[in-house]
Order: sequence, then C-alpha cells, then structure tokens
Amino acid sequence: MEELKQCRLQQRNISATVDKLTLCLPVLEMYSKLREQMKSKRHYPALKTLEHLEHTYLPRVSHYRFCKIMVDNIPKLREEIKEVSMSDLKDFLESIRKHSDKIGETAMKQAQQQRNLDNIVSQHPRISGGKKSKKDVCASSDLEVKNTSPMSEQDSGILDVEDEDEDEEVPGAQDLVDFSPVYRCLHIYSVLGARETFENYYRKQRRKQARLVLQPPSNMHETLDGYRKYFNQIVGFFVVEDHILHTTQGLVNRAYIDELWEMALSKTIAALRTHSSYCSDPSLVLDLALFALFPIPLQGYGFPVNQLFDMLLEIQDQYSETLLKKWSGVFRNILDSDNYSPIPVTNEEVYKKIVGQFPFQDAELEKQPFPKKFPFSEFVPKVYNQIKEFIYACLKFSEDLHLSSTEVDDMIRKSTNLLLTRTLSNCLQNVIKRKNVGLTELVQIIINTTHLEKSCKFLEEFITNITNVLPETVHTTKLYGTTTFKDARHAAEEEIYTNLNQKIDQFLQLADYDWMAMEPGSKASDYLVDLIGFLRSTFAVFTHLPGKVAQTACMSACKHLSTSLMQLLLEAEVRQLTLGALQQFNLDVEECEQFARSGPVPGFQGDTLQLAFIDLRQLLDLFIQWDWSTYLADYGQPTCKYLRVNPTTALILLEKISRVMRDTSRKNNVFAQFRKNERDKQKLIDTVAKQLRGLINSHHS
Repeated sequence: MEELKQCRLQQRNISATVDKLTLCLPVLEMYSKLREQMKSKRHYPALKTLEHLEHTYLPRVSHYRFCKIMVDNIPKLREEIKEVSMSDLKDFLESIRKHSDKIGETAMKQAQQQRNLDNIVSQHPRISGGKKSKKDVCASSDLEVKNTSPMSEQDSGILDVEDEDEDEEVPGAQDLVDFSPVYRCLHIYSVLGARETFENYYRKQRRKQARLVLQPPSNMHETLDGYRKYFNQIVGFFVVEDHILHTTQGLVNRAYIDELWEMALSKTIAALRTHSSYCSDPSLVLDLALFALFPIPLQGYGFPVNQLFDMLLEIQDQYSETLLKKWSGVFRNILDSDNYSPIPVTNEEVYKKIVGQFPFQDAELEKQPFPKKFPFSEFVPKVYNQIKEFIYACLKFSEDLHLSSTEVDDMIRKSTNLLLTRTLSNCLQNVIKRKNVGLTELVQIIINTTHLEKSCKFLEEFITNITNVLPETVHTTKLYGTTTFKDARHAAEEEIYTNLNQKIDQFLQLADYDWMAMEPGSKASDYLVDLIGFLRSTFAVFTHLPGKVAQTACMSACKHLSTSLMQLLLEAEVRQLTLGALQQFNLDVEECEQFARSGPVPGFQGDTLQLAFIDLRQLLDLFIQWDWSTYLADYGQPTCKYLRVNPTTALILLEKISRVMRDTSRKNNVFAQFRKNERDKQKLIDTVAKQLRGLINSHHS
C-alpha cells in the first residue's frame, strides 16, 4: 500500500508537472520567437509578439520565477526595439542625406523625359490616347513604395540601381529609395505611445539636413559639377519629403513642407545671385540658368516656383553682361589686328567667300577684272559675323526656358542693341581716339562703318528668321545699329579734322620767316610747299569717302591753315615787319590759293575753297597795294573791296610796319629829300592809324 501510495503520488506529480509545462512551454516558445524576431531585426513583429507575451501568456504563469524575470525584461526589450529601430532610422537619414543628389538627378532626368514626351504628344495628339508609360506612373506622387523587403542593404534607404543605358527608361526617383525604416520606426513609436516624440525627432533632423543641403560650397562656382550636385541635392531632399507627406499620414504636414520650401527658396535664390556674380564665362552662366530650372520636377509635386523663374530673369541679365564682356574682347582683337586696308581679292573663290560672309553687292566691282579690292577692310565681315554669333549665344539661353517666340525675340533684340550701342561703340571709339591712329586708318573706319550701317537691315532679317517674329509686330524692339555706326563715323570724321589740323600745326612750327627782310624771295617757303604736298597726297586717299566728309575735311584744313597763317602774321612777339617780308608771306598765301583752285577734293562749286583764304588775301592786298583811301572810304559798305579786313587787324599790322620805318628814319642821315619822303610816309601811316582807331572806337560804342 505504501508503494501504491507512493506511485499514485508520483503519477499526480507527473500529471501536475505536465499540466504546468503545458502552460509554460507556449510562454517559452513565444519568448524564443521574440528573440528570433529581434535577432533578424523584424522589430515591428517582435513588438507585436511582446504585446501577446505580456498580456496573454505571462499572466497565466506569473507565479514562476522565470516569468518574473521575463516581466522585468519587457521594458528593456521595448527600449531595445526602440533603440534599434531608431538606429535604422538614423542610418536611413544619413543615407538619403548622402544620396540626395542621386535621387535629385533621377528626378531631373525623369522630368526631362516627361517634357520630351509632352512635346511628342503635342506634336502627335493621337499618341495621347495610348497607355501610360512607366515614367508617367513614376512621376506621380502616389507611387507605391517598396517596403516588403526584410532589412539587408535596403534599410540604408537607397536601393542599388545598375547604370541605365541612355535609351532605357530612367527609374522613378522613389524607386531608388526604400522607406521601410521610416514606416517601421513610425509604427513602433506609435504602438509604444511615443509617436509625437518620433515626429519631432524626424522633423528636427530633416531641418538640420535641409540647412546642410541648402548651404552651397564656397568653391561651387568653379565647376559645373558643383552646381549640378547642389541643385540635385535640393530636388532629392524635397522629393523624399513629398513622398513622406503622402504616405505616412501626419509624420510631416503641408505647413512643415512649406516652411522648408520657403527657406529653400530664399537660400537658393541668394546662392544663385551670389555665385552667378562670380561667373565670367558665359557658358557657365548658361549652365547655371539651366540648373536654376531645378524646380521643374518639384512643380509637379505642388511646390510654388514662381520666385525662381523670376530669378532666371536676373541670371539672363548676368548672362548678357558676361556675353558683352566676352564680345568686347573679341571686338578689340578684331579691331587691333586689322590692317585698315581694302581687302584684295585675286580670284572668284575668294570674292564669293567674302560676299558669303558679308552682305555686299556692287555691280561695278563685280565687272572689274581680278585682282580687285573691296572698299572695306577685313574687320567689316569679321564684326558682322561676330554680331551673328552673339545673337546665336543669346538664343542659346532661351532654348530650355520654354519662352514664347515674342519673349525670345525681345530678349535677343535688347541684348543685341546693348552689344551695338555700348560694347561695339566703345571699341570703335577707343580705336578712333588712339594716339597713334593715322588719317588712312580713320578714312578706312569711316568707309567700314558706312558698310556696317547698311548691313543692319540684314541683321534685322536674321533675327526675324530665327525667332519668326516680324519686325512690324507691336512692341517689337528695333535695332539701334544705325545710330552706333553713325556715331562712330562722326567721331572718326571729327578725329580726321583734328588730325589734319595737328599735322598742319606741325608743318607751321617749321615756319622761319625773316620779318625784317627788305626783299621777298623768288618762291614760296619750303615748309609751305611741303605742307601743300602733304595735303594733296592726303586728300587723294579720300576718294572712297562720302563726298561731304572729304569736302568738309578739305575746307576745315584750309580754314585752319588760313587762321594759323593769320596768327603768325599778327603774333605779338613779332614787333616789327617789313613790306618785303609781307610780300614773301604773300607768295605763301598764293601757293595756298593755287592749291585751293586745283580742286584737291571734287564737289566744290566755283571758288568756294578759295574763300577760306579770303581774309588773308584782302589784308595782304590792302598793304601791298597800300590802298588805304579805298579801304577807309568804302568801310562798312556791303560792296567794299576789303570787306573782310578788320580795322583792329589792319591797325596791328600797320603798327608793326610803322616801327620799322621809325627805326629806319632814325638811322638814316643821308639826304634831306630822302628823309622828307620817309617823314611823309610816316605821317600817312600815323593818319591812317588814327582813322583806324576811330573806326574801332565807333564800332565799340
């Protein structure tokens, strides 16, 4: 019985133990499952398992010591799950920070493909009814996100994508990103009642990343890749945030996104403004303008981008300025290297080549046999072609901006006007004002600018053909090239007049008159003969000049020569002057008059050119003929023979002659009769001088 009793006791114990183990084994299995899930980093299922373990299984066996250990470990396990999921989130955030430029680059390519597709659809409307392509689907913000993979490398946030061939479709921006770490962490924190903590942390970290992304590198303006990476990062950042906005139900909200976008706009515009000012290369400014189009992908996500398009107008001005600086150097090189001689052509091929470069037609020149010369020098076709190159460069800016043809036409015309009125005009003026520029060069510049002025209508047609906007259209800007070339020509003309006068002055400095000579020489002074020879050879070069320019230059030179000779005669330093010296001076004036009569420049009517010396001629005739009675009797009458002789001028010259006679009278003690003749002449001079003073005083009163 004792043995039976003992056996029954053992059976009851075994049965109780089996019952207890039956209760405990599920707990242990669940705990083992929890550990396995945590080991495989399946944190959200692990959290669910932990919930079941805590609320369902452990209460059944709570009196066991191992259960108390498990209960004590549960908070630690929760914290461990939070920490691990947060660690995954940090890895995700770090990864998308590093790869945001790649995400942005993909979005930019995708947007470009969409624009290309839209262009095709607009050109072939029937295509629009077809099936959507993959890239159309990817472009929408409702893309499905890959969140089914366990962890592996995808939890870094970026999926490995093989380099695509250019012909293949670009993957959607979100196809590159695995957002599962964000979703898991959000679910875990939500289950643990710490969603608000998670939201605040996520937004705070992304704000920090936004500031880093929006801070441009100091050397960004040095390379194209610097700009490309900067803008791609910004696009990548907002593509990610927009996807989070639409797939997490409140992790971020529109107000938060708008706040970041406003910050991005202000920082980006400031960066564009600053760095575009560093750019001196037009091609770099052009690329910068294209990068400024980075918001186009984001426009599809609902981000307002008007401010950036306004910024493009500023970059356009900057681009125009850099182009103008570049072309200023181009024009300077062309003008400095030109030989300022008509272009010689030896055969038909060269002739056609130049006519192909510059719109020029001359029936007479075409009939002439080879060799022959174009009237203009090489800088004419070179400048004309560079203006066309500038127009092409302006057009390049507008290619990717999707501007209307009218806006493009307006932009090109305004920039071309600046090129003509400011850049080219300054270059021409600098050449004209150079110290060492000669008369031949100035003459050629006048001829060149005349032909360039005529070519302006062809530039108008060139712009019209490019933009398809007729010049008669309302508000169409006109080209001001005609004004530029007229101004340059007038400046060259003035410089010719000044240059001629300076040359005349240089010859006159060689004048060496013997004012006390008793007898004149047999011919004109050597310096004057040389001067007349110079003027003849100079005006022979003026054959291709417009008639009025040559005539004005000739008249100006003669007037200046006449005025300068008059100044020599009346110079205050010359105190005394003999009639013999005056007769020698008369020979020089006759040489000048002979030059004027010879017609050095065609187009003068009658003795128009001789009138430049009329003041000198009448003054010299008055003194050589000693015709004071006629002068004094007819003074003031329109028909007066000596109408151009001013009494003040006559008095100055008379006093110089009078001083010579007084000195001669004092030294001469020969015959009384001779002295009497001298005294009579001196009295006549004194009488004339007195009458001249009377005329002067009455004129002043």
